[in-house]
Amino acid sequence: MRTFRRQTVGVTGLGGAALLATSLSSRPGSRRFLVLTLTTAATWTVGALASGPLHLGWIEGRDSRLRRPVVTPVATGAGAFGLFYLAALLARHIPILDRAITRVLSYADEGSTPAVVLTTCANGLAEELFFRGALYQAVREDHPVAVSSVAYVAVTATTRNPALTLAGAAMGVLFGLQRRASGGVQAPILTHLTWSVLMLRHLPPLFRRPTRRRQRAS
Repeated sequence: MRTFRRQTVGVTGLGGAALLATSLSSRPGSRRFLVLTLTTAATWTVGALASGPLHLGWIEGRDSRLRRPVVTPVATGAGAFGLFYLAALLARHIPILDRAITRVLSYADEGSTPAVVLTTCANGLAEELFFRGALYQAVREDHPVAVSSVAYVAVTATTRNPALTLAGAAMGVLFGLQRRASGGVQAPILTHLTWSVLMLRHLPPLFRRPTRRRQRAS
């Protein structure tokens, strides 16, 4: 079973990485981008579920009862967004990061809102099922937080976008620690979705170049 899981994870990882890189080389808002992005999410999800059972996890409350993690992961995602928002304010003044973030956010600005939200949430869910679910379980005896985090960064780096890679490094460690603390994928999934939706909602206005040019001209 362990060998099968690792083989499935390996094949899925290679396929997902290739699709992710290809999707982010497509024109923002295009049908090709939408199809490739959803195909990437489907690849992570199918590979994760095919590799073997995945656990949702538990956290211990103040009354010593075990509960599925909900409030804490959502709060953690909101807190992570707050830190990233502050970092984004600084990144606007660093040309290489400003260009990288603007390029990524163009996919949010130029696509239809329902499609952007759908693809963002689908990929957030799928990535956690794979990286903090199947991959984490496959290497659970070999420093799973470190291995899953490094793999997440390596896959993100295929996009050749430094902003995405830095974000992947920071959030990959956070998601991995949540997986270890709760024993399952529910906590990192909720944190990832909360963080992603808040970033999608509040970051694009900071990097809309026409708006910033008009402000400088006024």
